[in-house]
Amino acid sequence: MSVTVIFLGKLADLAGEPSRELSAPIDWAQLLSMMEPGLMAAIADDTVRVAVDGELLADKALLSASDGAEVALLPPVSGG
Repeated sequence: MSVTVIFLGKLADLAGEPSRELSAPIDWAQLLSMMEPGLMAAIADDTVRVAVDGELLADKALLSASDGAEVALLPPVSGG
């Protein structure tokens, strides 16, 4: 049983990979606890958005992902 976490943009660079499989089910606190400190701090930033199976969460603290879910971590977009 697993959840796929997708790292986008600079988060993929920090993670060193575009995605990671985590044991399901997970909530926001569990997701953070499974990340290395630098990545955890970046993900916890208020500007990072979270989507579960393509739907943006209004509050990432409400994350609840079960087996087979895809959680995308979206950093703010920058550039021109």
